[in-house]
Amino acid sequence: MVTMTEGNGAPDGDTAGKNEVSAGVPTEDKRPEEKGDNGESKLAVPEQTAAEEGEFVHPEGGWGWLVMLAAMWCNGAVFGIQNAFGILFLSLLREFGSEHDEDLRFKTAWVGSLSMGMIFLCSPIVSVFTDILGCRITAVGGAAVGLVGLLASSFVTSLGPMYFTYGIVFACGCSFAYQPSLVILGHYFKKRLGLVNGIVTAGSSIFTITLPFVLSRLLEKVGLQHTIRILCILMFVLMLASFTYKPLLPAKSTNTQTRSRCPSMSQVFNINIWKSLGYRIWAFGVPAALYGYYVPYVHLMQHVEERFGLDANKEVLLMCIGITSGVGRLIFGRVADYVEGVNKVYLQVVSFFVIGLMSMMIPLCNIFGGLIAVCLLMGLFDGCFICIMAPIAFNLVGAKDVSQAIGFLLGLMSVPMTVGPPVAGFLRDRLGSYDVAFYLAGIPPIFGGAVLCLIPWVEARRRRMEEKALNKEQDATQKMLEHEKPQGDTQCKTGESIL
Repeated sequence: MVTMTEGNGAPDGDTAGKNEVSAGVPTEDKRPEEKGDNGESKLAVPEQTAAEEGEFVHPEGGWGWLVMLAAMWCNGAVFGIQNAFGILFLSLLREFGSEHDEDLRFKTAWVGSLSMGMIFLCSPIVSVFTDILGCRITAVGGAAVGLVGLLASSFVTSLGPMYFTYGIVFACGCSFAYQPSLVILGHYFKKRLGLVNGIVTAGSSIFTITLPFVLSRLLEKVGLQHTIRILCILMFVLMLASFTYKPLLPAKSTNTQTRSRCPSMSQVFNINIWKSLGYRIWAFGVPAALYGYYVPYVHLMQHVEERFGLDANKEVLLMCIGITSGVGRLIFGRVADYVEGVNKVYLQVVSFFVIGLMSMMIPLCNIFGGLIAVCLLMGLFDGCFICIMAPIAFNLVGAKDVSQAIGFLLGLMSVPMTVGPPVAGFLRDRLGSYDVAFYLAGIPPIFGGAVLCLIPWVEARRRRMEEKALNKEQDATQKMLEHEKPQGDTQCKTGESIL
């Protein structure tokens, strides 16, 4: 599942440091690219002035290891719950459903879709709050809001309130808790930032592997309401863990004695990123590809029950996706970084093609082993898609504008992530099976991948034009120098005659 690192600018006093973007994830920051120990590309904490660098040294450990564990818990709790929604989806159908409701799956799917969509939709807003309030306050407040939303969800008795408590309040809290957890890593690590990011993003895979089994057992033993209350423990621990986010980076120098706590419009909306045609294509192609992306996470469990019976070991499928997604991030991160001549955009194109084809293969699998193979491949290329998000953004807009580039992309991604699963549920309610829904879910990734194929051509043409303009400028400068040279020689000769 998508777990993108995202964050904000360097702290003023107690405020958080600049966002850090990990290839795994999600973000809001302006900084150069680094290659980590785990092979994933990421955007590092921005370089300070020479004086500041001399004064501040990243501890590369110490309290930072506890901060790393807290961030790992955050990554796992937030996206582990989101990725395991397919298990909760089954209970919601039984708890709030009616056999006479023709739109039951359509209505129920909106709960998980709203939740995932709101996490991405809030990304640009969270970046501004992190700049103003700092990592610790933003993360603690977000975890508290998420805890309230999840706890309130355990008391509702119909889907209507669940849209608000789980789909909006809980998701917004998760978004505000998640981004600062990755920003703060840049305060404690620099040389080991790759290793640390790899460990932190592994939290999502670990929770995705284990949580479906835990939820299934809890739902059988204590029911839906008590299961959600038990999940509140994860958010409560996250709130406590966020108190470890002590900022270390020094405040940036400023020419004014007072600083406004309100960000300027250029901080909130950077129009420079939209001047790049390659970025505009990317910002259209990626969201277009994601209309079918989240469909398996919501509806696969229900499809397995209908196809293979209630006793099918459906949790294994989510475990397979979680395992190979983590493996894919490491493999393709290293391929993109160290294999010469590899175009990162084409890697993303291939990942979308495979994800689309695997979605279409789901209805064709009449044996459970076939579904396992499909999920293994889907997870592997899901990891590929995630790990090269930040490097592509860096290549398209540069380090200066990369934070806004990823922030707006995440916001655009929220729409298809929200819309896709309810449409699939509507098709299931109307047609009586998920076959058509999964076939159609495979089309958007293939279409979006085809659109992204235009980016290398557009970027190559842009580079040729820039080189041509640079050559013209150099030729004009050379001619000007050659034109001025004879005049200087004449003046020297005149001076010699006079002497």
